Amino acid sequence: MANRFDFALARSLLFVPGDRPERFAKALAAQPDGIIIDLEDAVALPAKDSARAEAAKFLRGAETQGRSGLRLNPITTRAGLDDLAALADGKLKPAFLVVPKVDSPRDVEILLAHWADAPPLVATIESAVGLREAPETARLLRKGDALGFGGADFSADIGAALAWEPLLVARSLMVQAAAIVHCPVVDVPFIDVKDNAGLEAEAQAAKRMGFTGKLAIHPGQVAGINAAFTPTAAEIDRAKRIVEAAKTAKGAFTVDGKMVDKPLIEQAERILRLTGA
Repeated sequence: MANRFDFALARSLLFVPGDRPERFAKALAAQPDGIIIDLEDAVALPAKDSARAEAAKFLRGAETQGRSGLRLNPITTRAGLDDLAALADGKLKPAFLVVPKVDSPRDVEILLAHWADAPPLVATIESAVGLREAPETARLLRKGDALGFGGADFSADIGAALAWEPLLVARSLMVQAAAIVHCPVVDVPFIDVKDNAGLEAEAQAAKRMGFTGKLAIHPGQVAGINAAFTPTAAEIDRAKRIVEAAKTAKGAFTVDGKMVDKPLIEQAERILRLTGA
């Protein structure tokens, strides 16, 4: 794929049910950085095959613009095996993949063993066991892959409310696991589609914590997420000065009286790529 999907630049990823093909183009029109055609939770078991066929048809079209991905079924299920076979046979050609319910690094190993040239993927952590194994899962990710937090299933797994405070530690551990390998990490969707203020507050908090983007479940959420994860003018200005100073610096240096080293330089470079500044 000439221009591979870049999760480091993906602020918003919008789910759309795989059995609702009339919504695919509408999802793209909401201007998320990527859409996720969902073959998993949004599709009932009897509709899995038809959803896979609709996704394959759409992904062959020019209108996908390299921004259309797939959420597979878990590879431990028959539907997941059928998804994997379709991918390996070239019947499905998404720009990226979302791998659900990753409880073990083995889930990623199996996918890549059968499809070595897989496009960028998000390994989604959705359970206590998966969170425990997240650092090892992250170490298997290739350059360009990402981690994702499936907070709804995770909160059900541990018996907690799907809210900021009960999931604060889990979110911190997700960011830490991603930081080990310097990969992007995507936050859980905000489930109240009518609470735009709550969505924007949570997205801003996730950005401050270290998440690079957020999942969306409704087109109306995209603008708020994009706004929260788009760098401010002050952040862009500081990033420019960091990158410029790094050209001549030897080792760590200071900008605005604060020490700058390699991770902060990489963060500044991402800000400039994200904004085209």
